[in-house]
Order: sequence, then structure tokens, then C-alpha cells
Amino acid sequence: MNIYFLSLGCDKNLVDSEMLLGLLAEAGHQLVFDEEEADAIIVNTCSFIADATDESVQQTLRLAEYKAGRCKALVVAGCMAVRYGEETLEEIPEVDAIITPDEYKSIVHLIDKLSGTRNNLSELPNKQPADESDYLKRIPATPQHFAYLKIAEGCDNCCTYCTIPSIRGRYISRSIEGLVSEAQVLAKKGVKELILVAQDTALYGKDLYGEPQLHVLLQKLSNIDGMIRLRIMYCYPEHLTDELVSEMANNPKVCHYLDMPIQHGCSSVLKRMGRQGTSEDIKTAVTKLRDAMPDIVLRTSIIVGFPGETDEEFDELLQFIRDIRFDRLGVFAYSREDGTPAAKMKGQLTKAVKQDRLKQLMRLQQRISAEKCQALIGQELEVVVDGYLPADGIYCGRSFMDSYDVDGLVFFESDRELMAGELCRVKVTGGSEYDLKGELLP
Repeated sequence: MNIYFLSLGCDKNLVDSEMLLGLLAEAGHQLVFDEEEADAIIVNTCSFIADATDESVQQTLRLAEYKAGRCKALVVAGCMAVRYGEETLEEIPEVDAIITPDEYKSIVHLIDKLSGTRNNLSELPNKQPADESDYLKRIPATPQHFAYLKIAEGCDNCCTYCTIPSIRGRYISRSIEGLVSEAQVLAKKGVKELILVAQDTALYGKDLYGEPQLHVLLQKLSNIDGMIRLRIMYCYPEHLTDELVSEMANNPKVCHYLDMPIQHGCSSVLKRMGRQGTSEDIKTAVTKLRDAMPDIVLRTSIIVGFPGETDEEFDELLQFIRDIRFDRLGVFAYSREDGTPAAKMKGQLTKAVKQDRLKQLMRLQQRISAEKCQALIGQELEVVVDGYLPADGIYCGRSFMDSYDVDGLVFFESDRELMAGELCRVKVTGGSEYDLKGELLP
């Protein structure tokens, strides 16, 4: 059967999609890139916030039109299947079935049984999530030289604004052995950089081994032949350990880069958000990291317009960002999500106020980022090639300072053909707000 697969949302969702594709391919199904050639269409949805849900709905509606042609089955998977499963089946009658992450083991059976009507869908066997062996079958959808490694599922932090614990459940770490086996398979496929992801990577292993074990996992992964970079995303500052900082500082394969989502810089807002630390705790974590690794690049994310956020609290956030000077920063306007404690809080702010504060913070960060890019002029960077832009006649790549799809790029020319994944040395000659220009060194 020809299957068209659309993956929406975060990189953790993408790993699930890759695993599902692997299971389907193993069963003899063919992946196609044209919806009109599909016998079945699967949409792996995101429903983290309202905008993500809207995108998932719109994409599902678009793909539902192909049911008038060759397509016999339309399946909705992922977070929207958990959060709005019944509503999806009722409001989009072209959808034949939903499948939640707890049922991914049965994807092949589901596709095989579907014939275009829900009445012909028998009870799914093996209702259980994928296991370690299933992740070994992943078909990476990223460029060949890097891949995401999802080290845990779910979340225990229960921030008052977040829907993830109710959608994905409790925090469950995958085993070190299973992750290393998966990474070895990826390395044999040409992956040179692993980007470690979870809802909170810093907590990795605590549920399995009694203590956080991310530093041990990094040690094991760094021993894999062919692996040259390990990058950590979504590491909560309140769970940062001395062992992890030491491993990052001393392991040459671990990028001096950390995505550390703090969400705010005012202690009173952090408390309402259900975060465990204060603004001073965040400053302490940043100082610890920068003392151990003076060249470390810190990325964070901020939510503006949280319920009750006063002008004074927002000003405190702006000053906090001026003081810390994060290298990378993403800003999001608070989204009021049904079923979360924050949705019931007093002091909900207007969209106009939230957008104004978002713009203010982004303008501040743009200045900081531009200054940091200018300060890099004259430095030499080891850059992994991501691709070639024929219209401009230049290559683009990333240094240790930039994660795929969320950070900037290094642009440079080359007289010889370079391959994606190739490492090269580039001297920085210029910089904009987010990107760098350079010249290739011999």
C-alpha cells in the first residue's frame, strides 16, 4: 500500500513519525511524497497550543479531500488524537481512525484493516506504545548527517500553562542500552550529530536509575564510531546537575551549547507558572555553565503575557534578559489552553498586550544577537555543511553554536564541491542579527 505521511509539531513528534514509517516499511508498505498517489494518509498531529491544533485541523481537512480519489484511509495520530480524538472523528467524517502514542505498536494492523469506513475497523490488538526494537527501525526524515534522539517520553513538571503531561503522560526514560543501540544504527546510516530531546532532558534516567543519568548517556554515546557531535535541547535549569556540567565541559564531542527553557525571568511569574526555581536560581545556573565553559552558547524560550503579568513584572523580565544576554532566544505569546490551571487564572491579558510585549522582547534580543554575531568576526569555526544554495552560489552550515531549524546559519563560498555533513573550517567575516558570513579555510 502507498502511504503519504505528514509530520507536524516538534522534533519529538518527528522521531515518532520516523519510527512509524519504519514499522510500515518493514511490513511492506511504500512511502510516497505525492498525496494523489496515496492509498492511505497518516497525519501525526500537534496539539500543544491552540495554533498547533489549528494547523493540525487545517492540514487534516486539506488531506481529507484526497478521500475522493485513490485514498482509502485517513488516520490522525499524535497529540490531537489524544486531546481531541472524539471531536476529530465527529467533525471530520473523512477521518477513518485515530491512533494515540500509546497505540503506536498497532499502526501496521490499523492500516492493514482500514478499508475506508469506520464500520470495517476491527478492535486493534497490541494496544501499547512502541518499544526499543521499534526505534531501531526508524527511517530518518532529517538530512542524513544528523538526527534527533528522543531520550524520554512524557513530563512530570506540570507547569500551569502546559498540556503535555495530560497528553503524553508521566516522564518515562528510555534505557541507556536502547538509546545507544539506536544511536549505533543511526551512525551506520551516516548520522554524525545527535540532538538529544525530551520534555526535560536534565531529568533523564531519574525514574529508571534513581538519579539523573544524562551525563552517563553522553559518555556512552560519545564512544560510538563516526559520531562527532552531541547536542542537548530542553534542559530545565532547576534540574541541571554538576555531573552534567562537568561532562559537557570535558567531553570533546558534546557541544558547548544548551537549550535551557526558562519561560520567564521574574520570580513571581515563575511561581504562577509552577516552575520550581526563581530568577536567581536561573542566574546561578547560567553562571555555573559559563564558568565551566566560557564559550558556551545558551538558548532559551520565553512566554510573555502570562495571566497577571504586570508592567512591572514584564520590565523585570526585560532587565533579566539584558543582564543574562542569552545567545539564542525564542519568544511566545501565552496561549490559554483548556484543561490547564493557568486557563482559569485571573488577569488574562489581551492579544494586543501580549503581541506588544512579544515585539518588545524580540527587538531587545535582536540587538543582543547582532552584537554577539559582530563579536565573532575574525574567529575560526568548525562548520558542518547543511546544504548549497544554487541561486546564491553559496554553502550554508552550522557551527557548534547552532541547532538545526531553530538557530542561525553560517554562509560561505567554496571553489570545490562540498557534501552535506562534511566538516570544514570557516573564518567569520561578517554577521547579521542571527546569521554569519565567512570564508572557507584550506
